[in-house]
Amino acid sequence: MVTSTHEATHRLFQEHPEALTLVFESLGIPPPAKSDFGSITPDATEIRPMERRVDTVLKFEPAMGESFLLAIESQTKKDPDKAKSWAYYVAHLSAKYDMPVLLVAVCRDRPTATWAAGPFECAVGPWTTQVTRPFVLGPGTVPVITDESTVTRQPALAVLSAIIHSDDRRAPAILETMVRGLLSFAPDTTAYWFEVMEVGLENTPAKEKWRELMSNVITHFPGHGTIYEERYLEGKTEGKNEGRAEDRASLILRVLEKHGIDVPDDIRERITSCSDLDTLTLWFDRSLTASAAEDLFVESPEAPQPQAGSDQI
Repeated sequence: MVTSTHEATHRLFQEHPEALTLVFESLGIPPPAKSDFGSITPDATEIRPMERRVDTVLKFEPAMGESFLLAIESQTKKDPDKAKSWAYYVAHLSAKYDMPVLLVAVCRDRPTATWAAGPFECAVGPWTTQVTRPFVLGPGTVPVITDESTVTRQPALAVLSAIIHSDDRRAPAILETMVRGLLSFAPDTTAYWFEVMEVGLENTPAKEKWRELMSNVITHFPGHGTIYEERYLEGKTEGKNEGRAEDRASLILRVLEKHGIDVPDDIRERITSCSDLDTLTLWFDRSLTASAAEDLFVESPEAPQPQAGSDQI
């Protein structure tokens, strides 16, 4: 199931792969440049009924050095079935693209991070055929950032760190540092990072603290009920509403694209021509779990109505 944390980290790594700097440093690889990355479909499906999708798949192709894929998964709890899926992801992506694959698991709590590190073995008796060992970005590997200058220099890494350490006793201090650092950017950039944080914090105590610290700026994550969206819905001008509708329609199409879902021209036109924010919000919520573009418009089945003349209790 796609959660707010999944969606936030998906956007973070897709749009700011420099957040993976810690991974490259640990592997002894020079820090990556954004231009070295390309996004590919997260669909790891071969047979339609056996649908599998990785949260984020990036292709790292530096001018010099080895190219490889990064399959990035946000994991919020221990899941034995997911360990089996991870082995499939790695084998399938490596075979499909003829490239080595680095599996990265992003975990907010230590027990889940410890579990996610594996190794997960496929073995018969004493013989091991396959081993899956994810690289874990969690409380034990991602540093706590309480230095304002680091936030200004590496905002993507700082946001990732704040989300991962959202349950830490130092969370209030971390968030206050984040606010001071992010306010040094232009208003639109500050607004973007503020909302990545709020969506990524999901249902944690730190989210309420973060909401207290936020300023009134535009929304980038429609449908998630952020404080920006609440204030926006309370009193923006009609012209700005039109702009927000365009942003929301664009985000719906982006979610469908990243989930590997084909969008026919007539459905694309229906989405982009809609100006009703409530309708677009509903479609966005449905896009998170949709398996086809048509799922955006499927209404919940209504309860059957009693036939005329039948007894009613």
